[in-house]
Amino acid sequence: MSRRITLSLAAMLAVAAMPACAKVCDAKAYGARPDGVTKNTKAIQAAIDACSAAGGGTVKLSGGTFVSGPVVLRSQVTLDIDKGTTLLGSPDHADYPAITEFKAPGTQALVSAKSAEDIAITGGGTIDGNGASWWEEARRTRGAGIVGEVQFRPRLVVFDHCKRVKIEGVTIQNSPSWQVVPYYTDQMVIRNVRILAPQHSPNTDAIDPFSSSNMVIDHVYADVGDDNIAIKSGIINSPGADEPSRNITITDCEFMHGHGLSIGSEIAGGANNIHAERIHFKGTDQGIRIKANRDRGNQVYDISFKDITMEDVKNPILISEYYPRALPEGEVPAAPITRLTPFFHDITIENVKADKSGNAGIIVGLPESPVKNLVLKNVSIVAETGMTVAYAEVTGEDVHLIVAKGEAMKVAPNAKVNIR
Repeated sequence: MSRRITLSLAAMLAVAAMPACAKVCDAKAYGARPDGVTKNTKAIQAAIDACSAAGGGTVKLSGGTFVSGPVVLRSQVTLDIDKGTTLLGSPDHADYPAITEFKAPGTQALVSAKSAEDIAITGGGTIDGNGASWWEEARRTRGAGIVGEVQFRPRLVVFDHCKRVKIEGVTIQNSPSWQVVPYYTDQMVIRNVRILAPQHSPNTDAIDPFSSSNMVIDHVYADVGDDNIAIKSGIINSPGADEPSRNITITDCEFMHGHGLSIGSEIAGGANNIHAERIHFKGTDQGIRIKANRDRGNQVYDISFKDITMEDVKNPILISEYYPRALPEGEVPAAPITRLTPFFHDITIENVKADKSGNAGIIVGLPESPVKNLVLKNVSIVAETGMTVAYAEVTGEDVHLIVAKGEAMKVAPNAKVNIR
């Protein structure tokens, strides 16, 4: 616990140390009109650039709805969006240039920063990606949700190789795809933020830390169409080299619709020292989820989930090395170990209570790479069907699985389970 507290304090202090920004650049003074119609891309970017040229400052959006295409934040600049104010993504797809993003074909985000330091998004307002038309297009496009398969549609807020970043107090919603993406970003705090999208909107992950480190995600409410959080590193069939995601704490969050708190599936750089505490799930497809496959894995370890409550969650615990499937189809032979073989180990799941679940859980590794040293402590799950364990080594105590039908825990001959 002391290590986790030290990490959180270090990240908070790093962001708190951001220099005071004296200059205030009101976007309306640069020609922006918050009438919900005028495209304000150039005016908002001019305000950002003016604050940057002055050595740093705060760009103010207030008084209505600012329609805009993509804008780029600079170092020492805070974008402050007042309560009742919306930064709304332009409905015209042509306003979003094609770019190379995350080593794959992409489309520029509505708000982004690259190689910037000491930046923030604050206020009580809203960033709205206006994503409905993009979702319709994605539903018609084969492979639209897979990075590298097609030109990926815009994310909403992207920090690429940035340091000392803060997002606080705002609502972020309706992204064309992933909503908040720290990519190779260090020392970031996301606090008191709401992230929203319709339940069936494609790939609208709330927060996707990608090869990022030293992060605090605290008091986030996420109700979205895909992963509530997905910690990633490296794309499918990544040529390398990929940095891991590491030193991430997730605390006091509430996750509604979505696919759960995930590590993976694209995890070719690995992930470690990730700790989630005091999380409530309601109506998500999954709760605790670690996922990969032979084409996108690496070392995933030093992971803990503690003080977790769930209701109406289909799969409270889903740990699988067969993504996108949860379970393999039939008997799967061992394969040679490669650079992209997933290795899941040293994982603790403690103080978990789940009611009205679909099944109690799945913990399934590969024949050549079983899940190792997974510990369950004080876990209580009420579900329709039981937990499946295969190619895994599981220990624990005070594990109570109450199921309506079948075995409470089905343990394959290739698994080792020791629960007191």
